[in-house]
Amino acid sequence: MTTGSKEKYTAKQKRKAKHIEESYEEKGFSPEKAEEIAWATVNKQSGGGELKGSGTTMSAQEKKAARKDSAKNAVATKLAKAEPNALETQTVVQLRTKAQQKNISGRSSMNKAELIQALRRH
Repeated sequence: MTTGSKEKYTAKQKRKAKHIEESYEEKGFSPEKAEEIAWATVNKQSGGGELKGSGTTMSAQEKKAARKDSAKNAVATKLAKAEPNALETQTVVQLRTKAQQKNISGRSSMNKAELIQALRRH
């Protein structure tokens, strides 16, 4: 269960969170993780609880700008993964070679996801 009271959220925000949570559960996420992702998404999109007294000071214009920035970041990430030189498109052998060039220890026993993560950290 996520921490914090959900009393300050509108009915629309609660419905949205429930829908997102169900979608993630269908994708195989645990109910706890799905709920966490759902509320994080609602908070990011709307700036948190919107009922009177919720403590939110973000104007509608600021919320709109935050959503736009978030969408731009998502597109940039998607485009970066689609680039021909993106780490995700390379083979394990290619990734190990890059890891060797960067002196990453333990590279020989890493799988593709671990190699990508290690390369991004260095």
